Parts: sequence; C-alpha cells; structure tokens
Amino acid sequence: MDSSQGHEHNADQIAYWNGPGGERWAKRQAAQDIVLKPVLDLLVDRAAPQAGERVVDVGCGSGASSFALAAKVAPNGQVFGVDVSEPMLTRARQSAPSGLPVEFALADATVYQFAPESFDLLASRFGVMFFADPVLSFANLHKAMRKSGRLAFVCWQEPRENPFFMAPLQAVYRHVPKMPPVGPEDPGPFAFASEARVTRILGEAGFSNVAMEPCRVELDIATGRGIDAAVQSALEIGPASRALDGHPDDVRAAATASIREALTPFAKGGAVLLPGAIWIVTARA
Repeated sequence: MDSSQGHEHNADQIAYWNGPGGERWAKRQAAQDIVLKPVLDLLVDRAAPQAGERVVDVGCGSGASSFALAAKVAPNGQVFGVDVSEPMLTRARQSAPSGLPVEFALADATVYQFAPESFDLLASRFGVMFFADPVLSFANLHKAMRKSGRLAFVCWQEPRENPFFMAPLQAVYRHVPKMPPVGPEDPGPFAFASEARVTRILGEAGFSNVAMEPCRVELDIATGRGIDAAVQSALEIGPASRALDGHPDDVRAAATASIREALTPFAKGGAVLLPGAIWIVTARA
C-alpha cells in the first residue's frame, strides 16, 4: 500500500507498516500470536461476538484477531479485517484457516468507504492507536456501524505501567541515546493511554456509553523457549529493537548483555513473563 491510498496524515504510519517494520512483524507472526494470546482472549471475551454477526477488525495485522472473532460468528457471520500493512495482510491470507468467514482489505480505516450501517461489532487488538486524526477515523468507522452496534478494543496503558516494553528498552538506553520523545497524542503504542482522551475521542466520533476496564497481563516474551529466545525477541521487535537500529556490533553486544540481565528476574522455567497493563475499551454505536 502506498500513502496515496490513505489519509495524508497517516502517510508515515503507512510507510512504516509497509517497510522493514511491517516485514519484521509479519515474519514474527507466529511468535507474536503466542505472546499476545492473553490479550486476545480478553478482547474476545469482552467483545462477545455472536453467531451470525458482522465484525470489522481494525488494524488486524497478520490475522490472529480476525480468526478468533470469525470462529465465534461462524458459520453465517462475517469478519472484515482491515489493515494498511501489505506484508502483514499477505501473512494473514496465507495462514487463514479454511472455512472461516473472514475477508481482508488493504485499506486505511480513516478514509475507507465502508458500507453504511453494516457491522454489529467494531473490534481491534492494538490496531487503533496509530491514527493521526482518531476522531475522523472513528467517525468514519461509526458510519459503518448498525445503530445497535458496539465497539470493543484493547490499547496499552502508560509506558511506566508496561515493563513488557520498558524493561528491554531501559536496558538498551544504558548504551545508546534515547529515541526522540513521542508526544502523548502522537500516533504510537501509547497514544490511547489516557482514559480522558479515549473517552473524548469516541464521544466526538459518535459513540456512547464508553467504558474503560484496566487489566493486568503477563506476557511470555520467550514463548516458552527460555531466556535466549526472550533476548532475541527484544532484539528483533519493539522499542528496544528500534533504539538499536544502526548501531555498531560492539554496542549491540553490550546492549544484548544488558537486556539479558534485565530479563533474567522475570524468567520462570522456559517462560519470561513481563508484566503489561492494558485498557479494554467498550462503547455503543
């Protein structure tokens, strides 16, 4: 997907998710699905998709959330997964279980022309925090919701509540300069950390009865394969990986040792369980 197909203010995100960043996520699809399964289980539970419903899955990535939702609405329902990342959607289409009622579209949800009043449920697992203009984006999605429709998505709480991100990153920062700060309302993983901001955005976009449930999770960054796998995961994806981009081998080696030191206290057998804090956001159309 090129930026001309999306909203102009989303151009940077479209470029990122169609470049090396999106490729890395697509390659790690199987591992990330395992890491984030506790979050997906919570989302599906709170979204409560019903047989026969039509669901739009925003920022569906490599498809795990779409597949889980489709299994609940089958056989007569439908899940429509939307993402800007061609590498990740390619992986989603390749790994889609046969017979599931799921369809994918390479599209920017901010401007995509959804059929009006066609969905019962809007769901997302970490896919809605990257909009440059979230009110405009959610307003466009709101038009696609039936009047009886509902919304359920998960987003991250504040960075300081998420050692899942920050433990490897702080270890890396012992060796490299900090990345440029991201504003609290700039697109990114923590753009929806503020309860007041999310409530305002959804209200201005037309949604009502907004509720935000705080949840704690433990995410196994090692996927059961021990500390070496955990360190490798931190080096391949996420903010610690980005902070190390372009640095020489000696710096990477020193940072790798510090990541190992930081992650070791979280190891339990083959698992390396990093705490995370999320919001489960629900609303009515």
